[in-house]
Amino acid sequence: MKGIFKNETVQEFFESKEAVFGLVLIVVLTLAAIFANFIAPQNPYDLKELNLQNAYKPPGYVADGIRFLLGTDDQGRGVFSTILYGMRISLFVGLVSTVFSAIIGTILGLIAGYFGGKVDMLIMRLADIQLSFPALLIALMIMAIWGQGLDKIIIAITVVGWVYYARTVRGSTLAEREKEYVDSARVVGVGHLGIMFKHILPNVLAPVIVIGTVRIANAIILEATLSFLGLGVPVTKPSLGSMIASGYQVLFSGYWWVSVFPGVALMLIVMGINLVGDRLRDILNPKLKR
Repeated sequence: MKGIFKNETVQEFFESKEAVFGLVLIVVLTLAAIFANFIAPQNPYDLKELNLQNAYKPPGYVADGIRFLLGTDDQGRGVFSTILYGMRISLFVGLVSTVFSAIIGTILGLIAGYFGGKVDMLIMRLADIQLSFPALLIALMIMAIWGQGLDKIIIAITVVGWVYYARTVRGSTLAEREKEYVDSARVVGVGHLGIMFKHILPNVLAPVIVIGTVRIANAIILEATLSFLGLGVPVTKPSLGSMIASGYQVLFSGYWWVSVFPGVALMLIVMGINLVGDRLRDILNPKLKR
C-alpha cells in the first residue's frame, strides 16, 4: 500500500488537470450530499414541508419562503433538495457495494490463483458463467426475487461485481506465487494464509484499486437503472434513478427539469469518478502510461 500511494504517485496524479477536476468534482458532490440537511432548503421526504400546490413549478419559483432553484416535481418537492438527498443513496450504494465486491472478489481471486487446480477451475468457471449474462439481467433477477430495499440492491450489485476483482487478482496471483519472495516465505515456515495475505496481497492491490474506482461508477449507474425501472430503492427514499423515471413521464409535457437536472447530477458523479479512475489506471499500470 505504501508503494501505491508514495509521493511520486500522488505528484503524478495531480499533474493531470482532468484528474484534479474529477477529484474536486467528487469531493464537492460528496460533501453536498453529506451536508444535505444544511444545504437543501427543504427536506423533500418530510410530508410537513410539502405542498401539492407547488407541483411542477419551473426553476426559480418562490413559494412558502423557499426559492426552488431547479423547480419542483409532481409532489411539490424541490428538485435541488431531492438531488442532494438522492446523491446520498447513490454514493452510499456505490461505495458499500464496491467495497463488498472487492473484498469477496479479491479473496476468491487469491484462493484461485494461489492454490490452482480444481479450486481455481471451480471459481473461474463460476465467474465465466456469471459473465455470460448481462450484469443488469442478474441484478434484475435478484431484485425481482427478493424485492425492493437498500440492503437488497447492495447485495445485488455486490453479486454482479465480484467477478471482475476475482479474475484480475487471480491472474496477478499466478505470477506472484512463482517469485522468489514467496519461496523464501515457504522456506521459513510461513503458512498459506500468511503468504496469501501478508506477501502476495500487497503486490496485487494496484489493479484492485483501479477496478474499484471504475466499479463505483458502474454501481451508481446500475442502482440508478434499477430505480428507474422501479426495482431499486423504495419510493420513500430519494434516488436519482427514481427521480429521472418520474420526470421522464412528463418530459414531453414541458416539465423537462424534473428529469434533466437529476440526470445531469448523475452524469457529473460518474464523470468525476471515471476521470479519477482513468488517471489511476495510467499511473498504476506502466504499460498504459502515455
